Amino acid sequence: MTEETPRHSVSVTGVVIRPDDGKVLVIKRSDDGRWVPPGGVMELEETPEQCVVREVREETGIEAKPLRLTGVYKNMKLGVVSLAFLCEPLGGELRTSSESIFAEWLSCEDAIALCPEARGIRIEDALVKDGPRVRVHNGSILL
Repeated sequence: MTEETPRHSVSVTGVVIRPDDGKVLVIKRSDDGRWVPPGGVMELEETPEQCVVREVREETGIEAKPLRLTGVYKNMKLGVVSLAFLCEPLGGELRTSSESIFAEWLSCEDAIALCPEARGIRIEDALVKDGPRVRVHNGSILL
């Protein structure tokens, strides 16, 4: 009997910050009611940058341009690795989707306060220039 090698799921997070006022784009998820920056699971044929553009557009209606990788985060409980990118908005109309019951531009401080620690830290890490950071969490809090 051979043991199968464990597999990781790879996702992306888009930390979209408006350059004019410094507000960050966050959603309130429809499945668990938590506030988070937009993001989701990469499809096999996508690059990380293509995925973050697609996920931000699907969840918020905003067109975003990835600028740089700001962090790598592993959910130790679920085996999900997420790549976070600082993005700039290029246009689009802010809206919700089947995955988001609210989509809002908030101050970074307000967004970080609303998000679970494991998601808010992605906004904090995107604001510093000495990244990318590497962190592990259990889905809610940093370990």
